Amino acid sequence: MKKISLSLAFLVVLLTACSKSSGGGGGNGGGGTPTSTPVVPIITLAPGWKYSATLSINFPSGMQAFSFDTIFNGRKIKAFCVAFDPSSGRFDFKPVVSSTARTTSQFATAETGLVYVAINGGFYGGNQSYSLIKYNGVTSAPNIKAVTRLFNNSNTTYYPTRAAFGLTTSGAPTTAWVYSVGAGNDNIYAYPSPSPNAEGSAPQAVPTENFPAGGSPWNATSAIGGSPMLLRGGAVRISDTEELISINNTTSRPRSAVGYTTSGRVLLLAVEGDNTAAGYPGINLADLASMLGSLGCTDAINLDGGGSTSLVIGNQLTVRPGDNGVERAVQSALLIKQR
Repeated sequence: MKKISLSLAFLVVLLTACSKSSGGGGGNGGGGTPTSTPVVPIITLAPGWKYSATLSINFPSGMQAFSFDTIFNGRKIKAFCVAFDPSSGRFDFKPVVSSTARTTSQFATAETGLVYVAINGGFYGGNQSYSLIKYNGVTSAPNIKAVTRLFNNSNTTYYPTRAAFGLTTSGAPTTAWVYSVGAGNDNIYAYPSPSPNAEGSAPQAVPTENFPAGGSPWNATSAIGGSPMLLRGGAVRISDTEELISINNTTSRPRSAVGYTTSGRVLLLAVEGDNTAAGYPGINLADLASMLGSLGCTDAINLDGGGSTSLVIGNQLTVRPGDNGVERAVQSALLIKQR
């Protein structure tokens, strides 16, 4: 009887261990020794994408990392994606900016607390961010409010409404074309369509509460800007013309992006490029939008790319930096931290 009882006890322990679910984290419910239970992806994976247990090992439930290294739309593509559920309350979505340029890795290292993921932010120049940085209701930098383009062979001022991605107080993701109305930076208005600017045409009026039509105060409490919009409402909507952004739009480059799915999962995506030795040229904006859509994104914006593209998971750099393998110092980054 004693032998039978011990055998039954061992069997119960074994069955209990094998029945543990990964919970969507690093193949182990968020730490510890990985189990043999297959991980159920928290997003829909398109062909070629694979769950990465190695990159996800220190993630809590509700966050997963994926990799891609095969042909996409006729090109050899290497990419990494991190998906997480902002409604779980486990994650702090924190855009950061510095007056002194830092690499994305340095932004992550300098941050207090546990940083799960860091991706480069939006555009910059002259030691300032040209893209929105807002955290917990405080705007550190607006999307650029004016740019100079040629019109009738003269340098002319335009006022573009550029793309931004944010989370509301409840953790719901949102995208919009935005503009900081008035003299300050905090009165951010969102518009259902971008101001219809186009280089070579007369500039549109300065955006206000009433122009473009349908504007309203944006309800994102933390947000990061970029350009252009890639997906909007489930459709490809590359508004580079209206946003007056020219970033090798139709050629293959390293790219970074952030988007969300119908179920509210947020995706950070980085595509390696400028690495001809390994055969990874990168991706153009149209294919970037297509790739995000294939992962279930309905809305997404482009972040700074080229040599700025960087995705850091823990202390591991994923894509090879485009600047001959050296990570570029940038003005801003997006950190996903433990809350």
